[in-house]
Amino acid sequence: MWFKNLQIYRLTDEVIIPDELKERLAKQTLQGCLGLEAQSKGWVSPGAEEADLVYSYGQQMLISLGIEKKLLPVSVVNQLAKVRAQEMESHQGYPPSRKQMKDIKEAAYRELLSRAFAVQQRNHAWIDPVGGWFVVEGASAAKADTLIEAFIKSTGCGLQRISTTMAPVSAMTAWLSGDDPPSIFSIDSDSIFRSREDKKVSVSYVQQSPDPQEITRHVQTGKEVIRLAMTWRDKISFILDENLQLKRLTLLDIDREPAETAEEQFSSDFFLMTGELRQLLPELMDALGGMANE
Repeated sequence: MWFKNLQIYRLTDEVIIPDELKERLAKQTLQGCLGLEAQSKGWVSPGAEEADLVYSYGQQMLISLGIEKKLLPVSVVNQLAKVRAQEMESHQGYPPSRKQMKDIKEAAYRELLSRAFAVQQRNHAWIDPVGGWFVVEGASAAKADTLIEAFIKSTGCGLQRISTTMAPVSAMTAWLSGDDPPSIFSIDSDSIFRSREDKKVSVSYVQQSPDPQEITRHVQTGKEVIRLAMTWRDKISFILDENLQLKRLTLLDIDREPAETAEEQFSSDFFLMTGELRQLLPELMDALGGMANE
């Protein structure tokens, strides 16, 4: 269990304890798609072999929202609708009208949906009641919003998207332009400059650092840094982006003892991840001038 992409929030209310959280999540567990339902969502067990809806290690908690979707490609619906339209034309002697075609497609969709295969995915969230962090794993803001909405509905707990005194874009541009970041952070070789005036104009550097002349030229022509590769304390490398999301987190030279069982490995990885991120996140916030909403 290692989060590779972080969507970061702050807890704005007192967090309930694991047992109470389990009780509240149990009211909205994943039931699976029934009948003509195209999608279903609800809480599922986040652990490797854990049956509980809340996995806890010390004071740290992990939850998971399950989303089940039925697979029904449009091409399959259109193919069946075409067959039904041909049958209707043969029966009535002329092609179906526009309204009839609409009804045929809707009927074909319902017919196929009732027996379509379903796939399930899980979105995880780490809760740190001590530090006040609520972190959703994933690069998609839309998926994070789905989990956040479900969490607030199930628990009544308040959450707020993280924001800092200094905008990430301003800080990253300054660091590449000559200002030194805090000593616990180092700048790596991936970055993206984007025009302030035309968002479609950008310059990317992959495994290559721009030289000072290039940086000066980009800044002078109105570009700013929207993504920057960094390393924290020689332990974790990541990409910081303009929306204060952390992506491509990679654990560097930290000893990880192999476990005998999958459950033990899960616990070990979760303990290691939360221990490191509980230090990284506040130090990154400090590097960006502190949190603006606290």
